[in-house]
Amino acid sequence: MNISYEWKITALKQAPTLDGLSNVITHVNFEYKGTDADSGKSAAFNGACPISEPNAESFTALADLTEADVIAWAQANHPTDHMSEFIQNEISKKITPTNVEVTEDDVSWLATEEPEHDNS
Repeated sequence: MNISYEWKITALKQAPTLDGLSNVITHVNFEYKGTDADSGKSAAFNGACPISEPNAESFTALADLTEADVIAWAQANHPTDHMSEFIQNEISKKITPTNVEVTEDDVSWLATEEPEHDNS
């Protein structure tokens, strides 16, 4: 597989004030998505992580934050090894399914259940 990965921030939580600073990001929700270039199949891992307490000297105001800044925090707090393995397994299952429903189109004798009608 030839998988490329991308991060997307899906939600943020903040403390209105913390350590004398305003609007401090405390929690990040994200999507880590992988797409296999060979098959076109993709899968995503949705996660969340806390953000460590701010340092006044390197603090960036909420209005000045970029998605790249927040992605860097998420990457530092949530290693990708497990997420990448999960995505690879999900894509493999899509490429080579192991539990696909058999239908009447596959075997004519397969009984399909009709919903019961209440004739009251």
